[in-house]
Amino acid sequence: MKQYKTEEVRNVAVVSHAGSGKTTLCEAMLFDAGAVDRLAKVTDGASNFDFEPEEVKRGISISTALFSAEWKKRKINILDTPGDPNFFAEVTSALQAADIALLAIDAVDSVKPLTEKVWAAIEAAERPRILAVTKMDRERAEFDKVIADVKETLSVKPLVLHVPIGKEANFKGVIDLLSMKALMFEADGKNVSKAEIPDDLKDEAASKREVLIEDLAEVDDGLMERYLEGDELGADELANALRQGIVNRVFMPALACSGLANKGVQLILDIIADACPSPAEMKPVVGTTLSGDEQTRPSSADAPLCAYVFKTVADPYAGRLSIFRIFSGKLSPDSNFLNASRGVKERFGQLFSIQGKNQKSLESAQAGDIVAVAKLKETLSGDTLCDEKSPLTIKKATLPQAVISFAIEPKAKGDEEKITQSLARLSEEDPTLSIKRDPKTNEFLISGMGQVHIEVTIEKLRRKFGVDVNLKTPKVPYMETIKGKAKIEGKLKKQTGGRGQFAVAWLELEPLSRGQGFEFVDKIVGGVIPRQYIPAVEKGVIEAMAGGALAGHPVIDVRVTVFDGKYHDVDSSEQAFKIAASKGFKKGVLQSNPILLEPIMNMEVVVPEDCMGDVMGDLNSRRGRISGMDAKGGSQVIKALVPMAEVLKYASDLTSMTSGRGIFSMEFSHYEEVPAHIADKIIEASGKQTEEED
Repeated sequence: MKQYKTEEVRNVAVVSHAGSGKTTLCEAMLFDAGAVDRLAKVTDGASNFDFEPEEVKRGISISTALFSAEWKKRKINILDTPGDPNFFAEVTSALQAADIALLAIDAVDSVKPLTEKVWAAIEAAERPRILAVTKMDRERAEFDKVIADVKETLSVKPLVLHVPIGKEANFKGVIDLLSMKALMFEADGKNVSKAEIPDDLKDEAASKREVLIEDLAEVDDGLMERYLEGDELGADELANALRQGIVNRVFMPALACSGLANKGVQLILDIIADACPSPAEMKPVVGTTLSGDEQTRPSSADAPLCAYVFKTVADPYAGRLSIFRIFSGKLSPDSNFLNASRGVKERFGQLFSIQGKNQKSLESAQAGDIVAVAKLKETLSGDTLCDEKSPLTIKKATLPQAVISFAIEPKAKGDEEKITQSLARLSEEDPTLSIKRDPKTNEFLISGMGQVHIEVTIEKLRRKFGVDVNLKTPKVPYMETIKGKAKIEGKLKKQTGGRGQFAVAWLELEPLSRGQGFEFVDKIVGGVIPRQYIPAVEKGVIEAMAGGALAGHPVIDVRVTVFDGKYHDVDSSEQAFKIAASKGFKKGVLQSNPILLEPIMNMEVVVPEDCMGDVMGDLNSRRGRISGMDAKGGSQVIKALVPMAEVLKYASDLTSMTSGRGIFSMEFSHYEEVPAHIADKIIEASGKQTEEED
């Protein structure tokens, strides 16, 4: 493939809420640039970006896809990101690799709740941005309404560059307010012709051009002074002001287009190539040296190598494919570098350019480009690759925490190990996926960003690794304890001919403070139980604690004292005392006012202010206790303590209440007593389950 200088590269992350026509717009960009020979459609399953079977099935983007095209002798790396909130982490990672954010907003639906979430990610990454108002050929498309909504909701200055010509199905061109020419779209959209501005739009165009010139003049004090004095600003001055305003994030240029009809797409490519920053114009990347000092690295091929791995693709046959942005330095095939994040050297063979689902070999790559290598042994997403002589670590992208969990079990016996290995491979390409075994319930749990995220993972597990699994709602790790005291005899007496079994252990049970666990006290005197049998008594108690007495849940926070007993010279044994103690403990628990305990989660829910009342009411209905509220930007942070049993499927409920704008995190806080009416139901269900299992 052709080699490009750093100044000739443009890295664009195309981002939006779901359903905005983002991928369709990307397809049109490839077609107009001649990177592909036909305009692919997402709906026909032939997309160059949504090519995974799970994406084709659902008609949505699930992971960031990369494809490059040339326009005006510039290499444009297009990163098409998912719009579904289940895969929002892909947006965060892609923005760290890109220099420009192209925000697509539907001309019909305008700004949606999820648009605000995407916008927050763009602002957090501090990326220059362009607005593409898509689907201008659709019924009820309103360009001006989108501009007004963007200005009000996102608190940004849209720099309007176009006045649409024709509405809805008659959308046929735009007035370019910089050149004051009508640009008409012909045939398949590849042909754009210049024309005079229609008479009925001349006044509107003149008025909006005046606003445009004023907005551009604000970029530079000298230009503003000349503008106020009435001087006419030249085309080159306006073009320079546009470039400067984009780089410095003074405004967001807004353009009208239709990806499906391929109208206005070439004008988006023009502004990317002509006015958007190359990697060389962006701020130098900041990293941390081995000594812990911050250091910048200029985007130059002459600087030491520094690259960031933002995406990993796991393939059961081809191995791991690592995709990374080169921030400085250069690379050639059959080389090595240092993984500064892990302190290991890595060697690779071929160097690839990613073109959708295909890879093309490269002879070299340098600062600013996005490339891939295969079969790195230790490297994962978020790692920094660099020159061994000049190590530097770039801060990893902050990814959201998993919000929903399911218990997972194999459909075929003996597949447990295969599941573990396969899920570990999938978690390499998806860092938001969490896999662990719950030691309290002994269940294998898979956690992710939402139900769709988990379902897609299970489909990939089946397709890539041939493993079928069942998903279940995870068990709540209830505990049991006691509130009262009891003294009880644990006794075993069996005579079946020959040597019998005999043991008596008197136990006293009493509660401990919450969180103290288990305490065993030996108060045997006079040898009523020989010393060698005392450990067996403790072991019997511990084993009985594991199975509980109320509903089969472990018993915690209890002190057990063995204070008396009996033994037989022939019939007593360690096993006999273990059984006697176990039986005594179970009886003692039932006589000590036993209760069920449930895990309480410390939750933090971030929601728009207009949703706060609904969310707080919902948390109260889940037996939650609000512990505090704080303002965070334009959102409200609600802190609450809520029983785990009430929030196992909270992710989907919060999405419904906030139209996808709410996020939450939670962690275990402590155990509390389950209310009696709820405990009765849990115990009853457990009894039925025990009967079925018996």
